[in-house]
Amino acid sequence: MSHVADTEELLEELATLPTLAHPTVSPDGDQIAFYYDITGRNELHVLNVDSGEVSQWSEGEVPRNARWPINWAADGDSVFFHLDNNGNEQNDIYRISRDGKTEATIEMDGQVAINDIGEDGDTLIIGSSRDGQMNLYYHDLPSGETTKITEYERAAAGGILSPECDRIAYATNESDDFDNQDVYVADIDGSTPQNLNLGDTGAEASPADWGPDGERLLISDNSPDLGRLGVYHFDSEEVTWLENDAFEESPKAFLPDGERVLGYRSREAESVPIIYDIETGEATEFDLPGGVASFGTEAIIDDTRVLLTHATPTQRPELLVYNLKTHEHETLVEAEYGPFNTEDFVDAEYMTVESDGVPETNQAAVKHDPYEEREIGALFFDSGQRPSPLIINPHGGPRARDTKRFNLYTQVLVSLGFSVLQVNYRGSSGRGREFVEELYDDWGGAEQGDIVTAAEYALDEYDWLNDDQVVVFGGSYGGYSAYWQMVQYPDLYEAGIAWIGLTDLADMFETTMPHFRTELMEKYLGTPTESPDIYEERSPVNYVTNLDAPIFVIHGVNDRRVPVSQARIFKQALDDHGFEKSDDYEYKELGEEGHASSDQAQKLRTFQALADFLDRRVGTEPKSIVADDWFSRLVSYETRDGANGTESESGTISSMARILRKFNTESKQTTIYWWWEWESMWSNESRLLPDWIERERGYRILSAEIADAGSEGACSRPCPWGISYTRGIKRWALWCSVCD
Repeated sequence: MSHVADTEELLEELATLPTLAHPTVSPDGDQIAFYYDITGRNELHVLNVDSGEVSQWSEGEVPRNARWPINWAADGDSVFFHLDNNGNEQNDIYRISRDGKTEATIEMDGQVAINDIGEDGDTLIIGSSRDGQMNLYYHDLPSGETTKITEYERAAAGGILSPECDRIAYATNESDDFDNQDVYVADIDGSTPQNLNLGDTGAEASPADWGPDGERLLISDNSPDLGRLGVYHFDSEEVTWLENDAFEESPKAFLPDGERVLGYRSREAESVPIIYDIETGEATEFDLPGGVASFGTEAIIDDTRVLLTHATPTQRPELLVYNLKTHEHETLVEAEYGPFNTEDFVDAEYMTVESDGVPETNQAAVKHDPYEEREIGALFFDSGQRPSPLIINPHGGPRARDTKRFNLYTQVLVSLGFSVLQVNYRGSSGRGREFVEELYDDWGGAEQGDIVTAAEYALDEYDWLNDDQVVVFGGSYGGYSAYWQMVQYPDLYEAGIAWIGLTDLADMFETTMPHFRTELMEKYLGTPTESPDIYEERSPVNYVTNLDAPIFVIHGVNDRRVPVSQARIFKQALDDHGFEKSDDYEYKELGEEGHASSDQAQKLRTFQALADFLDRRVGTEPKSIVADDWFSRLVSYETRDGANGTESESGTISSMARILRKFNTESKQTTIYWWWEWESMWSNESRLLPDWIERERGYRILSAEIADAGSEGACSRPCPWGISYTRGIKRWALWCSVCD
């Protein structure tokens, strides 16, 4: 297979790995709804918690891009979802029932986002930018009427209904301190709003959940610097603070007993679920492997069980049920790996470096004096190539962080032969409010220096990294970083890729959505009128003449967060200054796409564009983790719980479907064999896969059988493709042959 064909096939297999998103528990705890693209397109699926049976409710009605969450209706027989126009995030709200019937629930201008669904079955609280700023609206399901209930100059968000649906809690800011955020409680019609005055002015507080009795409110607050949980008591107007002075923590929900609450703990690059006892203030971490665990949108199944997803850099997200009493967990939906194994993916090494924001590399655009020295954390992924090119991949946000989760983009880059460095620069989340606020009034400053300081450290630490093959790639604020790195530190880079990034900060202020204008641009930088110097000085477009390496500009045409005008302005500046398209820069607009996409076809398009640019400009060495013919791809799958392990119907069908996808059936008769370590596995469903294959894929199965677990071979003929059976206490394998 040629280099190009090998890369194309590798990218296709990676892009089509099924992804599960936004799991949420039904009101009675019996069902879990989630987005899943195992069919090749994002669809709504529902899992029965007791039986494990999964059913698909949608057939193309839900969005291709699974960015926005889903919410159960109070009756548990229908699900609300957000639907936009090709990724523009100007959502309307739709409702889909068990039989697939779909109807519009709320259609209005601007961006619409579900905040909460009332337990009474009649009430929805949404946020909408219909009138400009993001404010809250009450929607009455029986009448279909929508009423605006807040009218703030700053965005109002996080609206949650009390159990009786007569009050609402939300967050906004009316103070003179622009950085401030307070928790309010109002009547359901928005009247008599009360600021609870939690924490310090200038800090940020938000509501998370109402107590089961409606007399308490679970909140977050970062007054002490590190984020903490609190329980506000309406009768006494006092707060019981639940906090840890070593880690940033955030709340999720009350448990049904009202005596405990769920939350998260940030530790280095990991996210750990915790449970707090309100009376004692003691916290218990969940007993899970390292990595990132996330609660479902609605996470409570019953008094003792909660819903989680869990992932590591090499383990794709799995859907788990965690038992709070025994601290054991059960896998509901296993991750799909297609032709890959977890060993094919690269783990992350966590490192730290001291940075004063001014690296050794020359500053070409803006000369900064050293800042306060900070310990900066980073994740490093070793491609295994020797020597290895390096991609510096700054995260978006900017109030975000890179964590030890499975990142498909990272694994794509590593599979192409690039080591990857991800830096949690000052301004990232997980380290407290002061660390975040160091980026205020300083975009393009110390945080960009932190990125390069970490890169210099890695290049010194690993002498097999090729310092002549350093590339920067980032999206969103990471795209801004990519632009800025290329014009501020041109001596470092051989190439750069700026994806959905900011280039002209004043234009961004004018053209982004209203809540991004106030809560991102103005909160961090002020307005262009108030702070013209920083808007001018820190816009990458003003330094295009500093570019000394090819740059690839890529942007979704329907992006309303970072409008495509940002890319077009930069392209125009390049043209105006004599840069030649194709030679000095490359430019691509992505149709029918906004601010990135989870759709498999759209991901593949982006992967192909990145790989093509990197191959021509730097050179790629794709890993041989996708073999030349599909027969040698038939891998051994590892069961999760020893000798009693089982494999889900959907997982096995998906594995078989991916194998058959590569098979040319023009003239061959196909015999399929299953080999199991334990004869009892699937013994009562021996026709399941043949029936499904014939029904859904049009393959004619002439023979299908389950081999005796104790036998050494169902076929005595030597296999012309050298297929072998992997034995072992925790392993099983399946294969197809075309011997007949």
